[in-house]
Amino acid sequence: MDVLFDNLDLYGRAFLGTIMLFVVSAVGSLVLGTVIAGMRVSPVPALRAFGTLYVNILRNTPLTLVLFFMAFAYPRLELVELSFFALACTGLTLYTAAFVCEVIRSGINTVPVGQAEASRALGMTFTRTLSSVVLPQAVRATVPPMTNIQIALLKNTTIAAGFSVFEAGGIYANLSERGYDVLTGLLWVALFFVILVVPLTILQRRLDARWSVAR
Repeated sequence: MDVLFDNLDLYGRAFLGTIMLFVVSAVGSLVLGTVIAGMRVSPVPALRAFGTLYVNILRNTPLTLVLFFMAFAYPRLELVELSFFALACTGLTLYTAAFVCEVIRSGINTVPVGQAEASRALGMTFTRTLSSVVLPQAVRATVPPMTNIQIALLKNTTIAAGFSVFEAGGIYANLSERGYDVLTGLLWVALFFVILVVPLTILQRRLDARWSVAR
């Protein structure tokens, strides 16, 4: 307990950084992943090709390499100057969006084709059909896998510790500098991650139980 109580400031700042990374990246990846999923089912060949290329590249690239590019290669491009926190959020968003896209696309495939055909027969555009008819039904089928992706994102935030972003993954180095037992400190980190995951799991179960009735 001494490791925890003597370093409450350290744990507080670290997990605040973790939560901020997670929230920003989760929202960003959901938005971007939905857009890419729309491209993958688009009737426009160029959009489908771009969506497929994006997913294949990002899904098969290690997250560490993505964050390495954002932290060290992106600044050399001399574009918009971003903080390491913003770069970490961008890297996590780009990487996770590829997985979100595939989950949403699989949900779209569960919607009967007749739904889209009926919408087009009524004169609705592809974008209107997707946003108003297909996606609301597809979301119900994506809750469990989407929750798993968000849990994975929460744990992936620890990798940002190696790229000058202070969050839970960087606690061990600070505990070592202060002379505390690192193993005990990491056990507390693991416990806090379990605590953070529990609300996501409860939310997933409630939404799945509620929407399974609607299905």
